[in-house]
Amino acid sequence: MSYRILITNDDGMAAPGLRALVEVAKQLGEVIVVAPDSPQSGQGHAITISEPLRLYPVDVFEGVEAYECSGTPVDCVKLAKHVVLINRKVDLCVSGINHGSNASINIIYSGTLSAAMEASLEGITSIGFSLLDYSWDADFRPAQHYVRQIMEYVLQNGLSKCQLINVNIPRLPLEGIRGVRVCRQADARWKENFVEATDPRGQKYYWLTGEFVNDDLEEDTDIWALGNGYVSVVPSGHDLTNYKAIPAMKKLEEITLPQKI
Repeated sequence: MSYRILITNDDGMAAPGLRALVEVAKQLGEVIVVAPDSPQSGQGHAITISEPLRLYPVDVFEGVEAYECSGTPVDCVKLAKHVVLINRKVDLCVSGINHGSNASINIIYSGTLSAAMEASLEGITSIGFSLLDYSWDADFRPAQHYVRQIMEYVLQNGLSKCQLINVNIPRLPLEGIRGVRVCRQADARWKENFVEATDPRGQKYYWLTGEFVNDDLEEDTDIWALGNGYVSVVPSGHDLTNYKAIPAMKKLEEITLPQKI
């Protein structure tokens, strides 16, 4: 069976992680790449509505149809679905391989995962891949081993009760990775701070910094898995409802209606 695979990312067309992902996907089916024309990390689920989008065909990967998009990662997926692939079925969308972690709360900010989530909203089974190495010169070969196996599994079996998984791969040599853990997103957060400074013109500016804080020490989370040498796989989605809170908030339904005048 021949598969059609859409690839995108948030680090831009020149990112080594994107090339590593294309190398794997080419072995599994027909590949189409639609990626940002510049780095878009931290864009989350942002879309472009205040200016027109540009889409340019590029010859970057041998034998692969590829386009650069002037917008966000989510814009890339929207244009892929509704313009580039309007009359072509997509079997799988993969986003990445991101340079750096997208575990735990990072999924909220991640352009990588938001692109994959947008594809899932369009009915396309999707995977976001990230390597816990922010270096542009990161070694993606150990990650490729697991990327291929996970992609093959999803292409052949689909996903049960979800259309999106978030995969993070530890920064370890291949022989140092202990396997794969299917787990939940850790309940962690960023403790943020802004560094204040003054530019050469005497104007103040602020630079966001932060410390990642994880008080969720259970052994069924992505942070635990990654810290113990496992590839983490988290079934994800777009439903942000806190179902546990609904019963306790039912009292709100007793709010009285306004008196008729």
